[in-house]
Amino acid sequence: MALPKIDQPLFDIIIPSTKKKVRYRPFTVKEEKILLIAQESKDQNQILLAIKQIITNCVENVDVDKLAIFDLEYLILNIRAKSVNNEIDFGFMDPDSEERIDVSIDVNDIEVQFDPNHESKIDLNEQYYIMMRYPTLKEVTDLSENADDVNETEKMFNTMISCIDTLIDQTTDEVYKLEEFTSEEVTDFVDGFTSTVVEKLQKFFTTMPKLSHSINYKDKEGKDKVFVVEGMDSFFT
Repeated sequence: MALPKIDQPLFDIIIPSTKKKVRYRPFTVKEEKILLIAQESKDQNQILLAIKQIITNCVENVDVDKLAIFDLEYLILNIRAKSVNNEIDFGFMDPDSEERIDVSIDVNDIEVQFDPNHESKIDLNEQYYIMMRYPTLKEVTDLSENADDVNETEKMFNTMISCIDTLIDQTTDEVYKLEEFTSEEVTDFVDGFTSTVVEKLQKFFTTMPKLSHSINYKDKEGKDKVFVVEGMDSFFT
């Protein structure tokens, strides 16, 4: 007689970038092992690939390759909460006294924060504007793999190029999908941007939604302070 298969409970969650409701389940012991092995390797690419595999397995009807990084962070954090527990033990150093502060964070209190000044539409001139999209796992992985081969300026430029989704001509409503052009053509196009446009592109990335949580605590002198935790590395690894 074969052992019975244990059904996993399903939960609803809203993907932050699309506001689409999807269903997910906790990860299994087998899937947790994949993540733990990746974490032990301390290889960022291996960790990202493990997270991709777990989200692919545990979340219904999503294309992981098209999700923004903050979507992945939010999903894996909530999968972890349903698989282990809602509490994350977290430690940090007080920036003034260098005293270690240990706290417990409830995953339900962690949200993706949206900057009201964030803009995905960037005007190039009176005729053209571009629409940006958020970096995906592929862009982050590619940057990590090539980290030793390019400097910071090149990394910023490459990320900027990869996240330009469309060019729109406001006079004709013609839409150019940049993925349909060669990398050389897109690079030549971006090389023609003014400094003002580049500043707007930089603002797109600096104001991009992110997983964030503020921790209120008292230092050893009893002074009230706030420590802000951001990103998957802080919460999960």
